[in-house]
Amino acid sequence: MNTFPKSERIYLQKEIDELFTPGNAKSITEYPIRMVYRFVTRENETDPKVKVLVSVAKKRLHKAVDRVRAKRQMREAYRLNKPHTSKATNIALIWLANEPQDSMVVHAAIVKILGKLSHQ
Repeated sequence: MNTFPKSERIYLQKEIDELFTPGNAKSITEYPIRMVYRFVTRENETDPKVKVLVSVAKKRLHKAVDRVRAKRQMREAYRLNKPHTSKATNIALIWLANEPQDSMVVHAAIVKILGKLSHQ
């Protein structure tokens, strides 16, 4: 259950554009992470309920090693705390901090954000 396969990732440009179209999505912020989410309908029953996009901007973390570490921290925290929701959802996890953060800080932020999403 604690896996994060490609089928649960958002990688199609169409899905990304739909997620970030103004008026379509909602946002929750818990420093150093911002979550943009949108409830969707899935065509196939075999598709996962929740799909995720992880993003760290070069503007925020200039060094590639820092960006890769931040993405890894967010993916790991998400993988361990996947939301159990009945609604199909697309989620984007966006890094807000201008410096690398401790893994425990990132983990706590992801837990709070996913907890808020579960109550929606």
